Amino acid sequence: MKLDTKALRYLTTEDWRVLTAVEQGSRNHEVVPTPLIITLSGLRGGSGVHRSISTLAKANLIARVKNAKSINTPAPLTTDDGYRLTYGGLDHLALHTHLKHSTLFSLGNQIGVGKESDIYVAASPAGITHVLKLHRLGRISFRTVKANRDYLRHRASGSWMYMSRLAALKEFTFMKALRENGFAVPDPVAHSRHTIVMSLVDAFPLRQIRDVPDPAALYAELMEMILRLAKWGLIHGDFNEFNILIKEEATKEQVPAADGKEDSLHSAGEDSTTPGSLTKLNPVLIDFPQMVSMSHADAAMYFNRDVNCIKNFFQRRFHFTSSAPGPFFEDAKKTVGRDGVKRLDVEAEASGFSKKMSKELEAYMREVGVDGDGGRNVDVEDDSAAEDSEGSGRSEDSGNDEQTTLGSSESPHLKQKSEDAGLSTKVAVSSIDDGTSVLSINDNT
Repeated sequence: MKLDTKALRYLTTEDWRVLTAVEQGSRNHEVVPTPLIITLSGLRGGSGVHRSISTLAKANLIARVKNAKSINTPAPLTTDDGYRLTYGGLDHLALHTHLKHSTLFSLGNQIGVGKESDIYVAASPAGITHVLKLHRLGRISFRTVKANRDYLRHRASGSWMYMSRLAALKEFTFMKALRENGFAVPDPVAHSRHTIVMSLVDAFPLRQIRDVPDPAALYAELMEMILRLAKWGLIHGDFNEFNILIKEEATKEQVPAADGKEDSLHSAGEDSTTPGSLTKLNPVLIDFPQMVSMSHADAAMYFNRDVNCIKNFFQRRFHFTSSAPGPFFEDAKKTVGRDGVKRLDVEAEASGFSKKMSKELEAYMREVGVDGDGGRNVDVEDDSAAEDSEGSGRSEDSGNDEQTTLGSSESPHLKQKSEDAGLSTKVAVSSIDDGTSVLSINDNT
């Protein structure tokens, strides 16, 4: 769905209180009756509430529902029926929170869209470029409405928005834990409801890269990342080319000087093609809603799937097959917690993302078929088909484009798929300069 922020400029304090009341009522009601909205908003007199309801409905932030059943009410609502919060309303509440906390100031173009999330480039009041990710679990699930209704029928907490909140909370919690312990992940900035604000990584998505100087070294580093995650008690669960960014880092190499002594250093700063210079390729991991513990009942399946995704991709794209077997789950399991490292799965649970939340989110994602990009069938022998699908903007992939690159669309060290990487880069570059819509709120809110 399109994120339209125009209403943020004009909503009054009363409008925000009414919108918040609808959100609060949605926790226990599929449709929130107007009398309950009046009570929860705390506003005196019903006329002001009705005026705010009309304003919010016109902006598509709430929607009136007739002849509906509340989750906790077996009989149909009478006379006044009620209202439900829309994704647009939830978007506005989250953006309003980010504005009040001075996390965001402006919103740029959409740089990624997937089955279960939307990605936008944004900026802070200080002009720092960020990424805004909005989880939208349930968007694709409407294709299997009957199955989803059967699944949600006996679940008071099973709404799409609740699951989107859980996905955002889980991703932010694990991203923060990984970042604090030295893993190469984006920097989590803030979290509100179903949204996450994170740093924008200047890197190339692995799926866009056609060739690398040393596939063996990059392969080894990715496998080492899988094993390191396991040592800290975690399995990514969707470790593939869609969720790995490749960041170039200029380094210095010692080369012989004119007198034959090896004491001259060449920097790869301004001219990365200078003889003697080196550019290191560092993988950055993204997208964590499907991360699981090494103690999970299906941990072996998730671990092996992550390993096989990388093996299959390197065989298909770079024609590289490692001579070393593994890594194997049983070996990785023996390293969990070794050398005094923390169990990040336990730490994440202690920080607020409970086992109950994890089970609810996992059950939902399994029920509606949100199983990651790793489960996609790709013809190993026909890479051109994969190239065509990857260049289409991934409108049918699972929302893993949050770190589309800013900067040059060409690299002397990474040969990319023509048109694919360049297009996404240009969109991101122009978004702040040409496509911004300043998010404004009333001073009295």
